[in-house]
Amino acid sequence: MIVPTANIAHSGINLTNCESEPIHIPGYIQAHGFLVALTADDFIIRYVSENTNAFVNRSATDLLGKPLDALLSGTELPVADVAAILNVGKRENAWSRMNPHRFRLNGRDWNLIAHQHDNLIILEWESADTTPGNLEQQLVAEALTEVQSNRTLTELIQNTARRVKQIIGYDRVMVYRFSADWHGEVIAEEKEPHLEPYLGLHYPASDIPRQARELYKTNLVRIIADVGSTPSPIFSVAEQREAQPLDLTHSVLRAVSPIHIEYLKNMGVQASMSISLLYRGELWGLISCHHATPRFVDFPARQAAKFVSQLLSSALEFRKDEEDQAFLFQIQQNEQKINSQILKDWDVVVGLTQHPVTALDITSATGAVLVFDNTYYSMGSVPDESAVAGITNWLGTEPFDTVFQTDRLPELYPSAEAFRDVASGLLAIALSKDLNEYVLWFKPEQVRKVTWAGNPDKPVTVAENGQHQLHPRKSFEAWLQTVRNTSEPWKDAEISVAIKLREDILQVVARKANDVRQLNERLRTAYEELDAFSYTVSHDLRTPLSSIRCYAEIIMEEQGPAMDEDTRVMFQKILDSTERMRSLIRHILYYSRMGRTELNFKKLDMPKLLEVIRDEILVTENKKNRSLRIEFGHMPSIYGDPTMVNQVFTNLMSNSAKYTQRAKEAVVRIDGRETDEEVIYTVKDNGIGFDMKHAAKMFDLFKRLENAANFEGTGVGLAIVKRIINRHRGKIWFHSEPNRETQFSISFPKEPRTP
Repeated sequence: MIVPTANIAHSGINLTNCESEPIHIPGYIQAHGFLVALTADDFIIRYVSENTNAFVNRSATDLLGKPLDALLSGTELPVADVAAILNVGKRENAWSRMNPHRFRLNGRDWNLIAHQHDNLIILEWESADTTPGNLEQQLVAEALTEVQSNRTLTELIQNTARRVKQIIGYDRVMVYRFSADWHGEVIAEEKEPHLEPYLGLHYPASDIPRQARELYKTNLVRIIADVGSTPSPIFSVAEQREAQPLDLTHSVLRAVSPIHIEYLKNMGVQASMSISLLYRGELWGLISCHHATPRFVDFPARQAAKFVSQLLSSALEFRKDEEDQAFLFQIQQNEQKINSQILKDWDVVVGLTQHPVTALDITSATGAVLVFDNTYYSMGSVPDESAVAGITNWLGTEPFDTVFQTDRLPELYPSAEAFRDVASGLLAIALSKDLNEYVLWFKPEQVRKVTWAGNPDKPVTVAENGQHQLHPRKSFEAWLQTVRNTSEPWKDAEISVAIKLREDILQVVARKANDVRQLNERLRTAYEELDAFSYTVSHDLRTPLSSIRCYAEIIMEEQGPAMDEDTRVMFQKILDSTERMRSLIRHILYYSRMGRTELNFKKLDMPKLLEVIRDEILVTENKKNRSLRIEFGHMPSIYGDPTMVNQVFTNLMSNSAKYTQRAKEAVVRIDGRETDEEVIYTVKDNGIGFDMKHAAKMFDLFKRLENAANFEGTGVGLAIVKRIINRHRGKIWFHSEPNRETQFSISFPKEPRTP
């Protein structure tokens, strides 16, 4: 049984057909030629176009299932000549180099274009032009010479359009460049004077669907000789798999989608030709050619036009690579400089942000932000800090681990529309998503006026059967659109160098973390040595000190009556000095061990704790026959280690008592208050005070202010207080006026925190 292999694409067209239509197996060819497909092993005819009868006087019914002889038996073309060509093509897989083969068939000159697909050899016959090809050869030679010269790319593109027009004789030849979203723009045009210009017009991506773009990468030249002709169906014998539609991916006669035919008719085009422009194997653009009347261009002329386009593709690749390499080299140099800065400074922040070359210089961005260690470091023009915080929080929810980039940030993150003037484009590398650490680069909005060739939205109509049908637009009048919320796209070079910078930063961070581990190990060793030293101080030094004190007391007791007054005073100074030394040793031991003592947090009864300290201080001070009053205000509870908190208030209250000795009516007041987050206590006195200019060394170990020189002390007490407060994750601050007052304030978190 003889069956047609036509695809359903030539019947109803619904909304899903445009992107999914299998255009490589339409089941039809164009009417200006005919097609025969043979099995490669025995040259038996398995597919044939219906119009074959018009060219060789044999119907499809007569030919299907027959050997090649049946096709040529009634012509002057020897079967052996064709068979020899097919055998060479099979043996050497040299189809593209061999095409076309010129034959005379039934009084006409024909070009035979052959190729093999799977186990089928597909023969396509087209009319051969009898005019000489000298002009084509001359134009190709000129194009080759021009590409080798130092012409600008713009000139090369425009001259390519002109030469292709001269070769094929079409009314209009356009060079059409694709953007990242696959919509196209006419960037060069050669046309007849009476035609309106299309230069600068944009065409939506839907004009050339995805599957068509894929075919353009494989089959570089396509021609539609007559939009108004009726395609010829392809027939096959219904035997097993042979009844499947013939794959016409590499065909030169393949019919096109009815939607595209309707599109061309709406434009007033009767013949069309397209030539692919590739960059690194991907579709960069098209040379799109239109003619107002049917026009066939034979295979050699099409190949000449293709060669000119391939020269342009080579120039595109060379010039673009040259430009990209120059840009890449520059930003790579900057990245290497930044890496050297980071290593030299041993500081990520300084290396990235505080040199003449910063992180901003590895892209063409206008602003950058380093988000590191809960701090924002800005370079150039960037959104405000709250906006950047919003971006980083959003990035934390996005599914990427290394790099993120977009030139349409407001479309993905609507809040960005508020600052699109500085950040419509975003490139981000994640240093640590868990810690919310990133380097961000921003590009501003580029407001563009895009002129479309007609409204880019395809109209939908409802047929009598209720089915929705999609049709190409009928009007191609200029349709202006303002494009917002987009930036200049990110280059591959920018992304790759940003990734390299990320690796360099993380390496330094890792090395610093390793250094911290080593320092911790050294610190542990130092603590062990300090323990040994503390034991030496407490044992080896305290023992001879006790002996000195003991011997001095014995001498004073035994020789007391015989001593003169000067000698007695000297021995008393020995006793006082040994007591001060014992106190100093005791404080040093406490300070050194305090940092490693485990805290035991409890809710403390502050009235009870403070009253015990007050009683101890008053007992000591009353022996000195002085007037001292210690007052309490509000005393809220705090969470802390009982021993350490006792030490804090003992030091502060004792200092206040000591430094009010010269006051006529000495007063020390302790008062507490609560906020939402913490409990704050103040210890205030009316003692000698101090100049705030000297406050910087208040908590230094063994440091004492000048006006305290005449008062007993070791210079360790406030250092101990500061260390205890730090262990409790609290704060300490102070204010003083000489000879008037001093106030120390300390705060503790309301809830205990892990130190």
